[in-house]
Amino acid sequence: MRQARRDGFREFAAGRSGHLYRSACLLVGGDTHLAEDLVQETLGRMYLRWGRISRVDNPAAYAQTVLVRVFLTHQRRRRSAGERPVGELPDAVAPTLLEAMGRLAPKDRAVLVLRYWEDRSVEETADAMNTGSAAIRTRTSRALARLREQLGGSLTAFVDL
Repeated sequence: MRQARRDGFREFAAGRSGHLYRSACLLVGGDTHLAEDLVQETLGRMYLRWGRISRVDNPAAYAQTVLVRVFLTHQRRRRSAGERPVGELPDAVAPTLLEAMGRLAPKDRAVLVLRYWEDRSVEETADAMNTGSAAIRTRTSRALARLREQLGGSLTAFVDL
């Protein structure tokens, strides 16, 4: 029984880790090392509860929710530890999408990744972020405005948001 559960988790992790990693890269603004850490933390948490999670209707969506919550927890801890990112002097060249995402607030990144990368509804995003639907709509609108501002008119070159 335990071996079957372990094998089921290994199969799930092998199939989803790439997608989780890509989502994590977007959440952390391209920091691949931190993205790997977040994916590892997510899969570790899921492994501990795999017996229950494996019976959930959509373990993949559950994993994405865990990833976002791990990311937000990391950001809160980092902020409370006194770390502050040091910004670089702006170049005349428009930033890439990953650079622009990295400049957004953690919750703004999370809402954009969930809504547009994961293609989740407002309600699903609200549930994943433990907040209300109205707050998600407001945060999405403001995050997109900040992203457009950073990218200038080049946002449509990346994706039509």
